[in-house]
Amino acid sequence: MKIKLIPLQAHGDDRGSLIALEEENNIPFEIKRVYYMFSTKDGVRRGLHAHKRLKQVAIAVRGSCRFVLDDGTERVELLLDNPAQGLLIDSCIWREMYDFSEDCVLMVLADCLYDESDYIRDYEKFLEEVKHV
Repeated sequence: MKIKLIPLQAHGDDRGSLIALEEENNIPFEIKRVYYMFSTKDGVRRGLHAHKRLKQVAIAVRGSCRFVLDDGTERVELLLDNPAQGLLIDSCIWREMYDFSEDCVLMVLADCLYDESDYIRDYEKFLEEVKHV
């Protein structure tokens, strides 16, 4: 499985830093939804699902967390800890997030609005689904 980390150009001076997120520029799709997670309790795993169609970019805007990405044949684990880097998560990829730092703010940009029917929340059903992709 190829993991795509998107470099996000930081602009700054002695006042601080700024990163602009632009659809079809540094974000490879039209942005339809943005959400973020914070104050995640110690020992909690988030995600634990895949999407049939949805694509996302995850950015640890503060702190860090670990990701497990699984395409049904390969599992990759990585640390997301750089606010100037986005993790592209394609459709049909199982994702789990864990080991959140106390200060972690994880922002996610999505190419579709929320649609419960797009979720695959059972890992065995996910494995069946990716066999047909």
